[in-house]
Amino acid sequence: MLNLMISVTDILSAPICVKYYWPIELGRNQYEKMGSDVTMLCGSLDNSTSVTWKVNGTDVRAPHRVEGPRLLLTQVNSSHNGLYSCFQNPHGERRDSINLRIGLPPGDLIITCRSNTYPKGFYCTWTMLHRTFIPTTFEVDVQHNQRSLEVQADPFHKNRCHVRFPEVFSSFRYLVNITAVNALGKAASTYSFEESSIVKPDPPERVVATPVRNNPRRLEVTWNSPSTWPDINSFPLKYFLRYRPLIREQWQHVELSDSTSHTITDAYAGKEYIIQVAAKDTEIGTWSDWSVAVHATTWIGEITSPPEVDPTSPSSVPSSKAPQKAEPPVGRAARVLTLFSPLMLGMLLLLMW
Repeated sequence: MLNLMISVTDILSAPICVKYYWPIELGRNQYEKMGSDVTMLCGSLDNSTSVTWKVNGTDVRAPHRVEGPRLLLTQVNSSHNGLYSCFQNPHGERRDSINLRIGLPPGDLIITCRSNTYPKGFYCTWTMLHRTFIPTTFEVDVQHNQRSLEVQADPFHKNRCHVRFPEVFSSFRYLVNITAVNALGKAASTYSFEESSIVKPDPPERVVATPVRNNPRRLEVTWNSPSTWPDINSFPLKYFLRYRPLIREQWQHVELSDSTSHTITDAYAGKEYIIQVAAKDTEIGTWSDWSVAVHATTWIGEITSPPEVDPTSPSSVPSSKAPQKAEPPVGRAARVLTLFSPLMLGMLLLLMW
């Protein structure tokens, strides 16, 4: 049986090292249920002793009553959390410190199990239907064919554990029992499943879609099997490809046996497409989630650019006789007059002769 002792509350309450140090008054923990009436006792003082209470160094302002060495709080909630200290009158000597923490006992858990590394093993995760607000641990027991299996805690996920398959193609069901435990109570939940029902690969990886040259209605799609799938040869995967033009909502689908490539032949010319691929064991289990979406545009032909001019060729070197400044535009009448002016001058000279 595995006892997982990590909780977010434990992490938050851990001491932090800083450059300078001050004494930290921790006190003893007292856990109480939310909505209940709470009594805190100042150490072992007798009932006739008069005391004063403070919370986090200030006077207690929440509705309360002091009876001798006792502090009574009514219908507590998260605002009552804090460090309560009691001081014996009349000299104000501190006699006790209590770290009050308000929470809830555990409730039912939602348990799910999945194998993305079939036939190597599987993992189970769980979540509580409601928060407890106080440290809660989990005891995990996995049974198969009337014997307990070794359970390994996940180093990164607090509510996850890993189990190796004791055998492949087993007809015996697995039984997962998880008990949540905290200072206010405990609750156990169970989950039973067959081996074949939890097999679900991770999505295919490195999906690439490229246009096909001179084929405006085709896109070439390739992908890799999920790297977490341990034995693709003995346990092959099949694939499900979906695609659609970006301007439409309706998907088109293609199921493939074991190929990791496909050519789309009915795409619209010049349109951008969105493409995803899913994977599944060829015999058991369920489809993976969809891969990361990729985008591709079908072939739209080559865009030819003007030929580059060699700057050293004679035609590219400006002539010394070429105008270096732009000439002003000449009107049509002026051009006609310029053309006929020599002829008119000759006729005038003949008349004068």
